[in-house]
Amino acid sequence: MPNKQHVIGYLPDERPPFWKLILYAIQQVIVMFPATIAVALLTGFHVSTTIFASGLATICFIIVTKGKLPLYYGSSFSYIAAIIGLMSAPHLADLGLNERISIAQFGIVMSGFVSIAAGLIVKQFGKESIEKILPPTITGPIAMVIGLTLAAVALGDASAAPSTVAATDTQLASNMAWIVSLVTLFATILFSVYLKGIWSQLPLLLGPIVGCIAAFIVMKVTGVNLFKSLDNLSNSLVALPKFTLPKPSLEAVAAIMPIAIATIPESTAHVYQLDIYVNNLAKQKGSGKKYDIANRLGQNLIGDGIGDIVAGFIGGPAGTNYGENISAMAITRVFSVPVLIAASIIAMIISCFTPLINAIYSIPQAVIGGLEIYLFGAIAAQGIAILIENKADMFSAKNIAVIATIMVIGVGGQYQFGGNIPFFGLNVPCVAGAAIFGILLNLILSIGQKKEKKAVSPDTSNNVN
Repeated sequence: MPNKQHVIGYLPDERPPFWKLILYAIQQVIVMFPATIAVALLTGFHVSTTIFASGLATICFIIVTKGKLPLYYGSSFSYIAAIIGLMSAPHLADLGLNERISIAQFGIVMSGFVSIAAGLIVKQFGKESIEKILPPTITGPIAMVIGLTLAAVALGDASAAPSTVAATDTQLASNMAWIVSLVTLFATILFSVYLKGIWSQLPLLLGPIVGCIAAFIVMKVTGVNLFKSLDNLSNSLVALPKFTLPKPSLEAVAAIMPIAIATIPESTAHVYQLDIYVNNLAKQKGSGKKYDIANRLGQNLIGDGIGDIVAGFIGGPAGTNYGENISAMAITRVFSVPVLIAASIIAMIISCFTPLINAIYSIPQAVIGGLEIYLFGAIAAQGIAILIENKADMFSAKNIAVIATIMVIGVGGQYQFGGNIPFFGLNVPCVAGAAIFGILLNLILSIGQKKEKKAVSPDTSNNVN
């Protein structure tokens, strides 16, 4: 009988030695950090609160799923367009930042109930019941709309000159902003394409660092300071995050709540990925135990919804489980739930460290703009990936009708009406309107249609949060 090869790795119910647990947890925090703070910077939410919310929501997710799903909850890019559109609405311009965040929070909390409802449906009737309402021909184009409606924001930030720059120097500052944003963009792309191993999970951290270095060089050579002022920020070493409470708003519900449907395919793919990784490790270790992760999709969606409610209630953006963290676990073969709990606690502690938060706030708008060009385009590309991965029939008149109307209503509503479509006295958020129209049209066109067999492999995914 051949000797079993010693396999290094930790399954969900295994705990590494303390010093390893801390190192693995720090690694998970580093991996989730860039995307999470990017969402805060793009939406205007408090960075410290966003980081704290990701840790707290992860712990709640683990409790709700009874420690059976080793997933980290972080801020989702899918909600960015809806939150930015709501927070920048002209009629809310006179409100303070915290008041606008409170309004958005209500929509985020309510979006959690969409995920919970989807999870309950899956648990009761199976995954196919959700696929009838939200097939790839709906979730794919919605993802594309989310990315494309943010294109103008990305280019505007990439060329933005700081408000502190004198009017006579605006053109020079704008030119320097373009240089910095393009350096950030190319650095992020090169890192994402060419880095290997755990480094491949950090392009959203390394790219902006290169961008900040470029901004520093620009400042020394030309005298144009693109860094943001820290005058209004705290100088203390430690400070609690700024917590705010939701303020009821039907407008926020209409704008943000429907976006939850865009995160369901991503979350589903993550669960199937995780099932393969974990059970493969269990087999290699000869544990003889079967981890039924793939059968916990409903539980995962409920956990996601609880995460949204918890994060939204204290002032954090909506989120989902992170593909970056899953990839990091796959690379290191560490799927330990205790590691994720430790990572959550470390994230909450870090959120109170003021110098780090101030450094994040000082990042030039041009660096953020360069990052946005890549990120927002990646969200749109993910929509195409959903269609390809699920082998959507692009010669079907029904599918083309659903995809076409979602795309035009979503993108057209953004660029013709600024994000809110006037419709019979209502201002319908373009992404939400596109999603609702697509769902209704698909259900109408499905009446009397025979069910087709489809061979889909849902266990591979390259999702953007």
